[in-house]
Amino acid sequence: MKFYLLSDNVDTLVGMRLVGIEGTVLHNKEELLEKLNGLMQDEEIAVVLMTTKIVELAPKVISELKLRNISPLLVEIPDRHGNSNIGESIDNYVSKAIGVKL
Repeated sequence: MKFYLLSDNVDTLVGMRLVGIEGTVLHNKEELLEKLNGLMQDEEIAVVLMTTKIVELAPKVISELKLRNISPLLVEIPDRHGNSNIGESIDNYVSKAIGVKL
């Protein structure tokens, strides 16, 4: 089982490669959707790490994939900009999953 990174910048990709995680730098929604489709079919990928800016390219699609698919696990990570509210993102995800506003 492998990790894979979808990033909006080279710095995050280089950092992850130092610990053995391969990945791709993406710049638009079309690239993201195409790559995600391929990763969802790859049985060797267990966890897909995505920077916050990548998640912001297609938040509804990613949220739906998180709710509907068991594998791979889609995880949002902060990038070098560090200006995100991942806690709110997690709250929204859990609220949708259980149907109760937290």
